[in-house]
Amino acid sequence: MGNRPRIARAHSGVFRPPPLHARVPLVYHRARPQPHPQGPTPMVYKAVEGTGPLVVSMPHAGALTPEEVAERMTDAGRAAADTDWHVNRLYEFLDELEVPHIRSIYSRYVCDLNRPPDGSPLYDGQGASELVPTRTFDGAAIYQDDCEPGEDEIRSRWRDYWQPYHLALANLMLQAKDRYGVVVLLEAHTTRSQIPGLFDGTLPDFNLGTRDGASCAPDLRDRVVAAVQQAEGYSHAVDHPFKGGFITRSYGRPDEGTHALQLELAQRTYMQESPPWTYSNKGGGLVRPHLRRIVETMRDWAEAQAQG
Repeated sequence: MGNRPRIARAHSGVFRPPPLHARVPLVYHRARPQPHPQGPTPMVYKAVEGTGPLVVSMPHAGALTPEEVAERMTDAGRAAADTDWHVNRLYEFLDELEVPHIRSIYSRYVCDLNRPPDGSPLYDGQGASELVPTRTFDGAAIYQDDCEPGEDEIRSRWRDYWQPYHLALANLMLQAKDRYGVVVLLEAHTTRSQIPGLFDGTLPDFNLGTRDGASCAPDLRDRVVAAVQQAEGYSHAVDHPFKGGFITRSYGRPDEGTHALQLELAQRTYMQESPPWTYSNKGGGLVRPHLRRIVETMRDWAEAQAQG
């Protein structure tokens, strides 16, 4: 049967994304280190295998919340205002382009797949980045009094939601890296354009994050910036206020031939930024061609690198 690959773990037992030169088991739709005490774990993501050296991840696309969790939440928690609403709809063209992609099914309030499992801050001067959020971006409590998840429940959510997504994402990237010798990851996100708790003023339309250029090759960064700048009538920013979340920072290793960029799109460009979060066919129709051009730019760059 052969030796199974070892997944890197810190001394505390907290999962770390495996290095991309390692081997991980094939698609972990229901991966779990041990049997779930309450029966089978839920299907926590949808992954689509495709072709080419580009992979797209949408870790905040999900909006579902288990009933037993929702009943302990406040109205703000159940509203899930920080969801990347309709992001999978914006990127429907990925199927046509046959780009491998993965998206979450459950709400980031259940488990935030783009946060470090140890809760370490993503930005200097900020507090802990909660794996299981207890406050919305606006500062409202997500759970009712005395209903916040404890340490055991947080570990269970890490096991049932966070770990399977990261194993599956690593698998998609490994398949591309093995075949092409290079892989590029696009972290596709959207957010409300005004969140005082996160940034001042109004967010630009297109926000590219590359960890100040550390998560991808300089030439790739320049080409994607140029593709963003072609979106006439839209504003943009690079590495401010968003430099990339946990996934971009962890999987972007350009010296190993793995490149990662995060694109945060302001939701005002394609939807109503308040309940019921209505999608705008007009706005979506205008912005989607620009998203497609950005994706094709990343894919073309990666294919050129693969051909040497």
